[in-house]
Amino acid sequence: MNRPETSTTRAARTHARLAACALELFERQGYEATSAAQIAAAAGVSEMTFFRHFPAKERTVLDDPYDPVLVEAVARRPRTEPALVRTVAGLRSAWSGIPAEAVDVVRRRTRVVAATPVLRGAVGQNNLRTEEAVVARLVADGCEPLEARAAVVATLAALTAALLHWADGGTDDLAAAVDRALGVLVPDGTRRSGAHDG
Repeated sequence: MNRPETSTTRAARTHARLAACALELFERQGYEATSAAQIAAAAGVSEMTFFRHFPAKERTVLDDPYDPVLVEAVARRPRTEPALVRTVAGLRSAWSGIPAEAVDVVRRRTRVVAATPVLRGAVGQNNLRTEEAVVARLVADGCEPLEARAAVVATLAALTAALLHWADGGTDDLAAAVDRALGVLVPDGTRRSGAHDG
C-alpha cells in the first residue's frame, strides 16, 4: 500500500524538478538567456512557485545540499588533528560519499558556473555559508577561531580552484582535480597518518 505524499515530500520533489529543469535549460540555451519563468514552465509549475523554492535564478546552481554532510564529516575527525588536516580530511570524506549520479550533477553545474561570469563571481559568496558552518563546528570543538577560519577558507579555495580548473578543460577528471588541489594543502603523508583515526 502506497503512503500518501506529504507536503514536505511534494515540496522536495518540486524543488529537485526545478533545479533539474534549470540546469538543462542553462546547458541548452545559456544561463543569461534563461528566465525563471522558462524554468517554472519546464517544471510544470507557476513562476510564483519557482520563487518560493529559489529566491533567485542563480540559487538553482549555487545552492549546495552537501554543507551538512561536510560539517558532519569534519565533526567525525579526531579533535586532536590540526584544523587544516581535519577540514581537508572531512572534505575528502564528504566528497567520497557523494553518489555517482550526484557527482555528475556537480560536474554539469560546475560547467555552467565556469562559463558564466556572473555565477563565477557569486561562488565566493556561496562559499561563505559553507565556511561559517564548518568554522562554527571547529570552534565548538575547541579550535582557536582564526586557525579554524584560515583552515576552512584555504580548503574551500582549493576545492573551488579544482572545480573551475576541471570545468575550464583541465586534463584531470573531477575527482583527480579535487585530490590534487587538496594535496597542496595537506600532503599525502600527512593525510595517511590520520586516515584511520577516529
